[in-house]
Amino acid sequence: MMFKGNMAKMLKQAQDMQKRIESVQAELSDTVIDVDSGGGMVRIKINGKLELLELNIDSEVLKEDKEIIEDLIIAAVNKGISKAQSDSQDK
Repeated sequence: MMFKGNMAKMLKQAQDMQKRIESVQAELSDTVIDVDSGGGMVRIKINGKLELLELNIDSEVLKEDKEIIEDLIIAAVNKGISKAQSDSQDK
């Protein structure tokens, strides 16, 4: 009989944990991180689930070489991912 009580308690704890996980995931979807690279030449918005929401490239940057533009985009995305990951760990 004791085992059934423990099992019910464990199930309840698992359900509570699932609800907390869903709540944090919803929060991460709603979290928007805004970062830039090249002093604002490339701006991105990324959410806490690491989904890229927006990418803005200053028209001045488009005069640069393709490789420079790509590097600025990569830098901004990597910065956004790092910030999103550290923010999500805080939650």
